[in-house]
Amino acid sequence: MTRLFVRTRTMHTAMQRTSVTRFHGWRMVLALAVTETVSFGILFYAFTVFVEPMRVDLGWSTAALTGGFSVGLVTSGLLAPLVGRWVDRHGTRGVMTAGSLVATAGLVAWSQVASPLAYYALWVVLGTASALVLYEPAFALIAVWFERRRGAALTLLTFVAGFASVVFVPLAALLVASLGWRDALVVLAGVQLVVTTPLHALVLRRRPDDLGQLVDGGAPTASARDRTRTRPPAAALSAAEAFATGAFVRLTFAFSASMAVIVALGVHLVPLLTRRGFDPLEAAAAVGAIGLVALPGRLVFTPLGSVWPRGLVTAAIFVLQALGLIALLTLPGALGVWTFVVLYGAGFGAITPARAALVAESFGPRAYGTIAGRMTLVGTAARAAAPVGFGALVTAGVPDAFALATALALLVMAAVAVAPLGRAASAAHPERAER
Repeated sequence: MTRLFVRTRTMHTAMQRTSVTRFHGWRMVLALAVTETVSFGILFYAFTVFVEPMRVDLGWSTAALTGGFSVGLVTSGLLAPLVGRWVDRHGTRGVMTAGSLVATAGLVAWSQVASPLAYYALWVVLGTASALVLYEPAFALIAVWFERRRGAALTLLTFVAGFASVVFVPLAALLVASLGWRDALVVLAGVQLVVTTPLHALVLRRRPDDLGQLVDGGAPTASARDRTRTRPPAAALSAAEAFATGAFVRLTFAFSASMAVIVALGVHLVPLLTRRGFDPLEAAAAVGAIGLVALPGRLVFTPLGSVWPRGLVTAAIFVLQALGLIALLTLPGALGVWTFVVLYGAGFGAITPARAALVAESFGPRAYGTIAGRMTLVGTAARAAAPVGFGALVTAGVPDAFALATALALLVMAAVAVAPLGRAASAAHPERAER
């Protein structure tokens, strides 16, 4: 009887270990890593490749073309709270699958566009798709399935998705060069449909207990000590309290300014480099290389925040990007461009995790989603205005150097805004700084 009990207990333990190794959360993270790479690459990064050929073919101004992209950004930002509430109630599977289909339809419509009105309407569609398939619903899923291992899951997801520009900017440029911009969009629509739709529909699930699993893949008999260790720490501030602080204002300004620079350069950098004499494919390769350089930057700067004050680390990221812009403004030819790629790209890769870490460190986890969502809404205006403003300067004949100097000033102000925050947060909450 004793032997039977021991054998049964051994088999039960083995089954528990098997359930951990087969934890469905990691399968979803890998699936999302692929779909985020494709979706970001097509819906966001590839746009810069289409600006110049569309301008030549349709005769529209650069400001008009980038205005459509801004409509998409505004639509995505405005829909983010609605999508978040839906995901909280119903999960991500239906939302992200629908987003894949909406994105495909929008890309096909883009390939047939002939009038400005239709162009702006299709960007409402593509903005809706972006709200449905990009990071926010993916992060919400990870928050449900992971607790102790949430950081590892987010790192894996964002690291792989960091290859989006590396892959899709050069790919889009090659497709445009060989097929023309309209057929290139049809091909990209096919990629969006075939790759992302089945992964969203077949792999994503709402909660671990729907599959008889626990958060992080833990064993059903996890000890009380383990359960305590995975419980989130107490929050310092409510959302209302956080909104009333100077730290919230500083963070909102800093990351809105940074995002404005990123979006403006993401849209206009290829045309800017071609105006400086670079071949379109060479310019696209330089833009794609920014995403490649961003990957080690993300792995280096994020751990530094647990050693040094996160505000200073984040300020250093903004300063590094500013130095890249100085190189682009002052150094000649390829030297200036590739120095910019290295410096700006290293900082670019670390901004998303830096934002998440600073918000959590400054206000605690209790109202993290609400606080970050408010920041996103405020930042939407800056993201939308940036590419239009840059395009308007180009259309008006203002030198590119002036627009780049404006971006440089925004990054310097962002660095000044965030520099003291990490130090104050670490002093007030040493237990979070250690984490």
